[in-house]
Amino acid sequence: MIAGRIPKNSTIEASLHLAEDVDLLMANSSSTEQPAWQRNPVFEFFASLKLAVVLLAVLIVAAIAGTIYESSFDAKVARSYVYGAPWFNIWLVLLGANLAASALSRWPWRKHHLAFLITHLGIITLLIGSLIGRIWGIEGTITLFKGESPTNRLLADQRQLRVHDVDGVVKAYPAEFLHHPPTPQHPRNLGQLASGARLQIVDYATAIEGKLNPKPLANGGAPALHFTISTAMMNQRLESWLLADDPQHGNFSMGLANIELKRGSAPNAAKGTGDSPNRLEASESARFREATTGQASRSEAIELEESVFAFSKAPEEQIGRVAKGGGTGAKVRLEPPQSENKERVLISLNGKEVSFDVAENLGRDVEIRGTPYTLKIENYWPDFRIRDGKPSSVTDRPNNPAVLVTIRGRGVPATETASNPHGAGTEFNATGGPPAMPASGADALNHLTLFVADDGAITYELASRKNGKSFGKIDMSKPLPTGWADWQLVVDKAMPHAGQWMDFTPVKAEKTSTPPAAANLPDGVRVCLEQNSEKFEQWVPAGWEITVPTSINETMIAYGWKVIGLPIGLELLDFEVKRNEGSDSPAGFKSTLRVATAEGESATGSCWMNNPFSFPGAWWRTWTGLTYKISQASWNPENLGQSTVQILRDPGWLLKWIGSLLVVIGVFMMFYLQPYRKQTEGEPITPTSAKPKGQKRPAAAGSPNIPATVQR
Repeated sequence: MIAGRIPKNSTIEASLHLAEDVDLLMANSSSTEQPAWQRNPVFEFFASLKLAVVLLAVLIVAAIAGTIYESSFDAKVARSYVYGAPWFNIWLVLLGANLAASALSRWPWRKHHLAFLITHLGIITLLIGSLIGRIWGIEGTITLFKGESPTNRLLADQRQLRVHDVDGVVKAYPAEFLHHPPTPQHPRNLGQLASGARLQIVDYATAIEGKLNPKPLANGGAPALHFTISTAMMNQRLESWLLADDPQHGNFSMGLANIELKRGSAPNAAKGTGDSPNRLEASESARFREATTGQASRSEAIELEESVFAFSKAPEEQIGRVAKGGGTGAKVRLEPPQSENKERVLISLNGKEVSFDVAENLGRDVEIRGTPYTLKIENYWPDFRIRDGKPSSVTDRPNNPAVLVTIRGRGVPATETASNPHGAGTEFNATGGPPAMPASGADALNHLTLFVADDGAITYELASRKNGKSFGKIDMSKPLPTGWADWQLVVDKAMPHAGQWMDFTPVKAEKTSTPPAAANLPDGVRVCLEQNSEKFEQWVPAGWEITVPTSINETMIAYGWKVIGLPIGLELLDFEVKRNEGSDSPAGFKSTLRVATAEGESATGSCWMNNPFSFPGAWWRTWTGLTYKISQASWNPENLGQSTVQILRDPGWLLKWIGSLLVVIGVFMMFYLQPYRKQTEGEPITPTSAKPKGQKRPAAAGSPNIPATVQR
């Protein structure tokens, strides 16, 4: 009911009262015309604008966090915490429900609702396509080898524990532990197996180290021995087991030297001694040194350059390499620090001695007074070790100082170069780099082969660049000087019959200035099987399978990437690498594949960078996403018969594209097409023109003060 009449001489006041009357009328009309389900509190909550703002704000923050995680760590971390997390799926479902309720709240729809509805439908379609791809999509890699039979084992970027149970069934359990890893206090229970054993994951480690620890057997197996090899100069002690003639565990590599174990006896072992390697005669040694260094006595002054390793704990043992001309004849000693971080290098050259402070002259070219040479301290290691064939420092404390210096200048080459226990030649590069490793597939120039006879006698054949070849017999627990600097080997355990067994232990990251060696080690889980009051615990590193002696039959447990069996099999027919003209750098690589199904359908195609191969190739399968897209992922430069391809199948692909297209169309209509730009509250009010004095407005039924132009 509208009280009072509008004064004829107040146009502005009349307009205000008219607007109030219209708002009241439309509110009453809207409340009476809305269906009951639109007035439901639950429906109003899902259709509210406030919910939409909250959902979109959280999704924006999550997208920012996911981008930061992916750039700081990797895609796996971003997927685990954001994009693949359960809360993210729930949030997308809530957003879809909000959009659907918002569209239904405009019912009954009119022409000006069309752009709004198309936009909302597009977003909902896109969300549905995304969820279908996340749930039923497939993505992973397969490594193929030329000449091998087809394979269908796809490796997804997710960890899982696979158990080959006693009933023959292979069971798979998710095992991603980026957050909330299991601990002995809070293990992850995986349930009961067919054997009745209860399976748990009781611990997780980011790096697992495996060591051979063979078990003695009554008969069969292979001979095994345990040795230690140590050096006082580098303050290192290494130890390992070896299995005779075993392709995986019969060899121990130290970078510049290899140790190998074989069955039988060393040739000419009776001519050698067990105390030390045979030495070459003086004339033979001189010829050997001259042949390896390519240097002879010279009388004219030429450009010389020599790099020398010196060790504080072994002042007489320096390791040198001539880079240009010949040796300088310099003697380099690293003096023990008189105070913290005050090491000095002492150079003895041409009867003169000059010392340099290491910290002050590191990386600088300085003149050696009284000589035509300059010195540059290339690098310094306070606690020297050889790791993976490279010099490194395990701590910042001067426990085993070592230094690398380079001496340059014009002079007469020394007839005898600086002593090099590793032999002269190419062990060290001229820029202060690590010892040069042997070429792939080549034997190290320093090589020790151990032989175990049927009667248990141990003999050896030793090759050293410094001392040549020698043979002899080894007594248990008696040191054998190798001639590789001051390394000495001791055999302390032996088994005539042994079976292979690996002990796995987690590696803790050391708090050092250099990266820990654990960086290249696999992660792993510790599993526990409890059956009939007996408990068995064992670490399982990624990529390994262990056997647990459960009753009735053994149980096999493996940890690694999630394996998905595809309905198609892939075979590598050929792999090509194109090189840039005039160099060995790769310009591109291509895999030629054959894809087959169990029904006998097959196809051959090629994939290379940015050019995938799809199977099946029918156009409607490609457009609907019901196809396997095969792309070139990576390759192995050391094996051109190997290729890794990525396989992607996204059944929600078409819905994503349709949804994106609908969103673009709806937004375009709302902003650029006039008929669809009107608000959804109703038609705009058309103002009435001014009336002559004394003329009365026609009254609407039931509402005498409402103009006819606003009647519905």
